[in-house]
Amino acid sequence: MDHEEVAIRRGRRSGLTMVIAAHSRVLGPAVGGVRLRRYDDWRDGVEDALRLSEAMTYKCAAANLPFGGGKSVLVADGAIIGDAREAALADLGEFIADLDGSYLAGPDVGTGPADMAVLRRWTPHVFCLPEDQGGTGSSSGPTALGVLAALRAGTRAVFGDDSLAARTVVISGLGSVGTYLARHLAAAGAKVLVSDVDDRKRALAEEWGLGWVEPTEALSTSADILVPAGVGGVVGLDTEFPLIVGPANNQLTLEAVADELARRGVVWIPDFVASAGGVVYTLGREVERLTHDQALARVAAIESTVDELLAAARARGTTPLAEAMGLARDRLEG
Repeated sequence: MDHEEVAIRRGRRSGLTMVIAAHSRVLGPAVGGVRLRRYDDWRDGVEDALRLSEAMTYKCAAANLPFGGGKSVLVADGAIIGDAREAALADLGEFIADLDGSYLAGPDVGTGPADMAVLRRWTPHVFCLPEDQGGTGSSSGPTALGVLAALRAGTRAVFGDDSLAARTVVISGLGSVGTYLARHLAAAGAKVLVSDVDDRKRALAEEWGLGWVEPTEALSTSADILVPAGVGGVVGLDTEFPLIVGPANNQLTLEAVADELARRGVVWIPDFVASAGGVVYTLGREVERLTHDQALARVAAIESTVDELLAAARARGTTPLAEAMGLARDRLEG
């Protein structure tokens, strides 16, 4: 097993299966979000924790953060609200506390700052509490800003300049980060088409003047840029966009897809580089006590990181993924 530690526990209050995975602590404590979602089988939740914690290791290393990769998963069997949610979070809070600071938690799919406030009752090892409780709140904004920084670098590399005017962009996933990106890109002059498995988001898209494509058609729609902003495992061998960059984790169906995309001239910015803005900002503010502007400056530096990775891939005849993994491994082994 590649992971340093994988712990599985059944919550004594909620009865839910909980997983905490620490892929690496070479650079520091494992850090990663709390994912609360429904799975057909609890083992799928374990698999998610393993994949996502490994991605966090490379995300932190590539961003030169002194932390390792972790993830926690609450395996739900349906909607978890009210007292049931409080019980599940209390169980997880105790679980995190038992790891004594070797795993640090933040929000992820299915959780937010309010949930982090509940966890804080049981453990101090939690980030992104609401701002009125001394935290930095949601990391969606900084995550989106990091994606925009990566997108600027990618757009220059593919199209010759970073203007988005008249570019067609497909955003697959209209959650908090996808929504931020959609509205920003539309304001920058792009033609934005959005997609989400929740059909209720269509009304929002129409309200904001955005185009809508069905989820089954999003990855086959003709466009300049694809922004995967929902679930992972969507970019496959037949994905055809000049530029792919987005905040979704583990976007490729297989790691070998990166080589095939590069062979066809498709530029894919590795997700663990493009999506690092949230963790860079949060840790900068809450651990290093940087100011808001100082932390945002570090997020903006993702643009120069992507510039360097793309230039290295062109010069060496490799892929952006190979260069990003090389950068991360150098830091892990250094």
